Amino acid sequence: MARIKGGMNARRKHNRVLKLAKGYRGARSKQYRIAKQSVMRALNSSFAGRKERKRQFRQLWIARINAAARMNGISYSKLMYGLKLAEVDINRKMLAEMAVNDAEGFATLAELAKSKVA
Repeated sequence: MARIKGGMNARRKHNRVLKLAKGYRGARSKQYRIAKQSVMRALNSSFAGRKERKRQFRQLWIARINAAARMNGISYSKLMYGLKLAEVDINRKMLAEMAVNDAEGFATLAELAKSKVA
């Protein structure tokens, strides 16, 4: 039986990596070995970046809720505790949206939380 060399598979693998490295500067987009390292690092960073984005959004929502809560005379932590005691199940994303676009609705929630905490 004749020996089959791996040239086709190797070229396919190299081209796949080089295609992902398109737009990188210099050897990073031309040479397989260097391109492979750059692509691996970029894919790791993009994975980490997707997790980081979720953290940053939560941080933003909390900052917005805190600002609106303080305008209504209550701190963020007391607001969240009061809503929990009142069994109001609303997430931070929606609370932040209310704080920005529906000030009177947020004010009613803040008053409810104040009454439960005090």
